Amino acid sequence: MEAEAMAIPTVSAQSSDGSLVELLCDAGLKRTCLARSLDGSVSTHDELDIDDMRLVPVPAKNNLIRHGVVLLPESATPFESVPSLLSDIEAYIARYVDLTEDFVAIASAYVLLSWVYDAFNELPYLRFRGDYGSGKTRALLVIGGITYKPLFASGASTISPIFHALDLFRGTLVIDESDFRMSDERAELTKILNNGNARGFPVLRSQATPQRTFDPRAFHVFGPKIIAMRHTFDDPALESRFLTEDMGRRALNPRIPLNLHDRQRDEARELRNKLLSYRFATLQTTKIDERCYDPALSPRTNQIIVPLLSVIENDIVRRSIQKRMAGSERVQKSERSATTEGQVLDVVMSLVAERPEPFLPVGDIANAFVKRYGTEYERPITPRYIGHLLRTRLRLQTYKRHGTFVLMAGNHAHLNVLAERYGVKTANHM
Repeated sequence: MEAEAMAIPTVSAQSSDGSLVELLCDAGLKRTCLARSLDGSVSTHDELDIDDMRLVPVPAKNNLIRHGVVLLPESATPFESVPSLLSDIEAYIARYVDLTEDFVAIASAYVLLSWVYDAFNELPYLRFRGDYGSGKTRALLVIGGITYKPLFASGASTISPIFHALDLFRGTLVIDESDFRMSDERAELTKILNNGNARGFPVLRSQATPQRTFDPRAFHVFGPKIIAMRHTFDDPALESRFLTEDMGRRALNPRIPLNLHDRQRDEARELRNKLLSYRFATLQTTKIDERCYDPALSPRTNQIIVPLLSVIENDIVRRSIQKRMAGSERVQKSERSATTEGQVLDVVMSLVAERPEPFLPVGDIANAFVKRYGTEYERPITPRYIGHLLRTRLRLQTYKRHGTFVLMAGNHAHLNVLAERYGVKTANHM
């Protein structure tokens, strides 16, 4: 007699016949079941036999579900069209959160992206930045509440539960960075953010076994993330992954209610139900739209935002997002050009334009740097210090030639790439 298949607690699944399975939970958080979408029809089940597996819903008594830490749809409600659904999301966000008009469009598109994020290999993050009282938490609650399987991590005492919850539910992480006050916790959060925007980079952690040994385990952290914070991250690479709205720069719109009421929660649940139908209807056909690549933007920026642009059908909204990201790139380049390594590169590019020789003595670079920027620094600027910056910050190799350290400056193509990244004049524009 064939053994009965082991029951597998399930949140989401895709089967070989093309069907999609998602966990549902009733409004009272008393009962869960599985919704299965196949060939345009949706059915609900207490258990499912698919691909030689027996799938059962994660029970409603799960602590995260029971306490509303993870929000799930109640059913799959039909929607009229993607533009009408996007319009409903925009109206909902504008009712409860005070954002600039273009960021309402960005946040709404990000909600759509979150429901089909697993169709892509890279994702941007959504961020609300500002001081307390600027509306960051409101944005997390309202917008996060309609994303795909949102996990509200605000107030977590430690970071460890987040790894486990993300690995189980594989939805949208909604998090207030200021809740993580200890440096160790912030470092762990940064690991999630560094590894979580691209598929295939799980976080490895050791777990104790009953035999008192340590078993390495990979935790899935890829997925959409919405974060609120007061400041910025020190890592420019991490900073480049965010679509950011700076909160509190203007007086609060008097039409925005100061307190959320039950109607907002009902609206959020209704939208989650429609968005589940959106996922069922579009996930299999969602893919990168190569028409969204903008040659005026850097490859990194295109990589981050093209998945978002691919779920938007409105060209005006697409161009608005591209324009906003172009502005962010200009700000980033301006900030980079003002760093010490940006100033060193500026001096190098000036010397390259002045001299035909393929070698630049590091001492000459140091002297030119002192003349141009020396008054901005209290520390002595020595050739040794400049050589260190060239090698470690700009990744430009120096060589010892006739007893003097020099920089190989003949490779203009490589220097121009660096100059473009740091927002300084290239050799072609000198």
